[in-house]
Amino acid sequence: MQNSPAVSRRVVLGAAMAGGVALAACRETGSGDDPPTTAAARYAYGEDPAQVADLYRPAGGDAGRPGIVVVIHGGFWRAQYGLDLGAPLAADLAAHGWTAWNLEYRRVGNGGGWPATFEDIAAGIDHLAEVAEDEDLDLSRVVTLGHSAGGHLAAWAAARPGLPAGAPGASPAVAVTGVVAQAGVLDLRGGVALGGGAVVDFLGGTPDDVPERYDVADPIARLPLGLPVRCVHGRDDDIVPIGQSERFVVAATAAGDDATLTTTDGDHFAVIDVASPAWATIVDVLEQLS
Repeated sequence: MQNSPAVSRRVVLGAAMAGGVALAACRETGSGDDPPTTAAARYAYGEDPAQVADLYRPAGGDAGRPGIVVVIHGGFWRAQYGLDLGAPLAADLAAHGWTAWNLEYRRVGNGGGWPATFEDIAAGIDHLAEVAEDEDLDLSRVVTLGHSAGGHLAAWAAARPGLPAGAPGASPAVAVTGVVAQAGVLDLRGGVALGGGAVVDFLGGTPDDVPERYDVADPIARLPLGLPVRCVHGRDDDIVPIGQSERFVVAATAAGDDATLTTTDGDHFAVIDVASPAWATIVDVLEQLS
């Protein structure tokens, strides 16, 4: 996607946010030795209202950890769920010294699905190359962090270098260097019954109807990824079964990738509760990738 000058604009938060949800200002102080955060700034990477991302930085900029965490929210790729789900995660990451890029995208019901959602994730991550010039960002380490359907997109984004020419998201401009999947939907063919048929709605058909889409879109079908993948999954998850992560890690390891699964107490949402031990585990996992 070629960005026009209008698309590249930066908007300091404080105005109305997409979907009518105003992001709370980032915490002014962190806990313990964590650096305080700066306010978020919004960037548009396309003309659609959903083609935006919010940048969170630790106060002091370069004093924080090198690299960027791209936060990709879940919600079974459906329009009623938005980037406000990722805002507390991005703010907490910034309070721990990370630069966070909370990415919105078109979903099923507001123009998303195949191929638009994939195009948006690719364009939103690639837009960091332009933002880096404004914000003096370090692109040497870009980790994607996604929950549920966002975990699918986080892993898929890492698979972009191996996509066939002409596929949505092929030829990335910004390299992903690691993935943290929080209760991710990582086996689309094995998950067609999840969310009341969310996968089928997302890709516009079953694996028998559109097999070529599943071949491009399914993280487990794109192995090996050639970079570390850390799956974190609650043992009591009854929305995305832990078998999704288990199957992916087994397949990724067999393909030669560095992939691990960490199980935590809690349900599907514990991994996005920044006050939970599950989230503390994810912060620790990110430290291992830094």
